[in-house]
Amino acid sequence: MNEAVKPQIDAATAGMDKAISHLEAELAKIRAGKASAQMLDGIYVDYYGNNTPLNQVANINTPDARTLAIQPWEKQMLGPIEKAIFGSNIGLTPMNDGQMIRINIPPLTEERRVNLVKQAKSEAEHAKVSIRNIRREANEAIKKLQKDGLAEDLAKDAEAKIQQLTDAYIVKADKHLEIKEKEIMTV
Repeated sequence: MNEAVKPQIDAATAGMDKAISHLEAELAKIRAGKASAQMLDGIYVDYYGNNTPLNQVANINTPDARTLAIQPWEKQMLGPIEKAIFGSNIGLTPMNDGQMIRINIPPLTEERRVNLVKQAKSEAEHAKVSIRNIRREANEAIKKLQKDGLAEDLAKDAEAKIQQLTDAYIVKADKHLEIKEKEIMTV
């Protein structure tokens, strides 16, 4: 591989890796009927005037498949944590017993499962669009290099390599979606 082309391919690979990592993070937030600490990842608590992620002010456990237990490190944080969960619009109701907060995860209805699968498909499609945009940007950079004197056969080889990368990463995105879809639809 030509030294002028290698940075373009490396940049494309790094960008596609980021797209897949983002997809994994977004799919982890979609609840599949099982309790998971990642369900609370986007929740921020008012901690002495600072917006702080929930997992930095409390310990989050899953004692069983249908329950989340949130144990704050400071007892006076129970109220702000409860308020943050209510305000987060994740559709879960916290129960405060004065020591810790418990959240029971209700079983999913068939309609809700179908909606979650649609949401997962949407996230996977966003990842694929990102991957294709990265391919387009890399190909444009290679065309620019070609105008600046890169041999045509090297440019074609580089574009073929980038297309192979794109195809491989789209397959990865589809695999993640397939796994998540199976997880959501399993009763």
